[in-house]
Amino acid sequence: MLFAVGLFAVVLATWTSVCLLPAPGWRVRGLPAARLAMRILSQSVVAGLDVGRRAFTPILLLHLGFVVFPLRLPIGPARSAFCALSSLQPGALPAGTDPNDRLVVHCLDIEQPVAANMAADEILFVRAFSDD
Repeated sequence: MLFAVGLFAVVLATWTSVCLLPAPGWRVRGLPAARLAMRILSQSVVAGLDVGRRAFTPILLLHLGFVVFPLRLPIGPARSAFCALSSLQPGALPAGTDPNDRLVVHCLDIEQPVAANMAADEILFVRAFSDD
């Protein structure tokens, strides 16, 4: 009984939220969104394996630093969503923007192709979500 009440509350809250939010003008494209989801899933697996490898390595092989990435997405919800997704990239965490409005990414290993991976992610993100 308690489960049914909780399920009803979730459905009602979701419906209310959808009704009250303004239309963002974004459209999800199926195949590109699936490609983006698969890339995020694979990056999550790689990140987990990387953390495990580093945890069991006697000498931590870290080359900490920051990488600057020029974003194509304008300031707004799309950029925020992309930054949230890019935080799932192995060994990288968006840390803000610089004075030139480029994304500053904290990296565990700056010798990795972080900027190239972010560029590929941004292209997939833009393809998956259009602002028609």
